[in-house]
Amino acid sequence: MINEIISMNGYGAYVWSAFSFTLISFTALYFVTKLQLSKEQKRFASKFGSLNVEKAKAADHKILIEKYYQIHQIFN
Repeated sequence: MINEIISMNGYGAYVWSAFSFTLISFTALYFVTKLQLSKEQKRFASKFGSLNVEKAKAADHKILIEKYYQIHQIFN
């Protein structure tokens, strides 16, 4: 019974290798994303951690305006 599930009528090698590759890829992607998030959080904290609410809103508004102009330049 177990051997039939593992062999899958001769296709088991392909199925299990694809499953293993996908599992390993997703696991690696998870850890890379987690590491990148940690770096970005540290960068954010170092840049905006000492700002008060007013300055944080002004910085966010400045970033939004810059993005708007970048998009506007692309389409015009």
